[in-house]
Amino acid sequence: MKLACMIAAATLALAAPAMAQKTRIEVQYPLGFIFDPVFKDIKTEFEKSNPEYEVFYRPAYKEYEDAAQTALRQSITKQLPDVSFQAINLQRIFVDRGIAQDLTKLISAEKDWKGQGYSDSMMALGTFGGKPYGLAFAVSTPIIYFNEDLVRKAGGDPEKFPNTWEGIFDLAKKIQALGNDTVGLYHSWTITGNWMWQALVMSHGGTMMSADEKKVAFDGPGGQQAIDLLGRMIGEAKMPNLAHEAARQSFFAGKVGIWTESTSLLRVADDGVGGKFKWRTAVFPVPAGDGRLPTGGAAALMFATTPEKQKGAWAFMKYVSGADGATLMVKGTGYMPPNSLPADDPNRLKPFYATKPNHLTSLKQQKYMTGWYAFPGDNGLKIIAVIKDHLQSVVDGSTQPRTALAAMSKDVQALVPK
Repeated sequence: MKLACMIAAATLALAAPAMAQKTRIEVQYPLGFIFDPVFKDIKTEFEKSNPEYEVFYRPAYKEYEDAAQTALRQSITKQLPDVSFQAINLQRIFVDRGIAQDLTKLISAEKDWKGQGYSDSMMALGTFGGKPYGLAFAVSTPIIYFNEDLVRKAGGDPEKFPNTWEGIFDLAKKIQALGNDTVGLYHSWTITGNWMWQALVMSHGGTMMSADEKKVAFDGPGGQQAIDLLGRMIGEAKMPNLAHEAARQSFFAGKVGIWTESTSLLRVADDGVGGKFKWRTAVFPVPAGDGRLPTGGAAALMFATTPEKQKGAWAFMKYVSGADGATLMVKGTGYMPPNSLPADDPNRLKPFYATKPNHLTSLKQQKYMTGWYAFPGDNGLKIIAVIKDHLQSVVDGSTQPRTALAAMSKDVQALVPK
């Protein structure tokens, strides 16, 4: 018995160092109501193929702005996670402040990086000053969700859903006329990062700033058409002043006919509607010949600073943005894959897309995709809030659209670097 105990003790002593070698990777991501199921699956599959690592998730950031503000506070207290998922348009904050790690050497050490599915267009979403800092994880464009049953009741044809704003307004007014508290159109203008405002401006051929980023440009012709359109949504289409979540729940309850949103909510919409009515998606109108749509979503940034932690963070970042991680992400959300490999792979997403036509709408808009603009300087988050406040004044009817645009332009110009 004494010998057996000695052998057992020796065995445990030998096993302990091996167990202790597992590296813990701390990760934080936003929008738990969308991503929680996905990251649970990612952790399981990543650790299965990378047993030397253990993934630990911190509580999810609530929204993208919250994600940025939380990480900035963590940088001051030296409590940053190893990997942080930030909005594509907010990566610039962490690059400019020297918090995000340059991935150049790590990517250079990889064999056939492009062959692993990392296209130039997707890498550009996380590249600043010619250097890669972020790996795109979840990619989206604005699309239209519509209640097929309400469209039919209003005399519309779901098979020929309008692809112009004029056609959409005409149909929305007919849906509104059905009564019974039915909403014809709701435009999700409050989406984080002024994303839907950028979508209206850019789809009309406008830009947020001048090429040298010295002067506000969203008050030009594209922005004027965009703010006029928002005004028409309130006046003509009788769009109610609803909070984002309330509008979402109204659509799920069958009370909203046409709803502009991100592809990110496709899985959430499936769950929310729960088969109560038929719904589908349509392309977001792009009126201008040179019109574009901002690419929304999140990218993985490395905040780890020690070689051991960076090695683990890089392994995790490659997995989530690679073919397998992208497959799990797409199936669990509604985003497009950031990786070029899984969409046509019969063992990954090809069968999924064949049975999920609503997910194909965003893929049809890839030719319009452009960057989700990040304002320069230290006031990026403040500018987002300022723009939102002015848009709110249009939606609640307290300010005329063009008046709000002029004030918005003046206030933002005062916040950008001189």
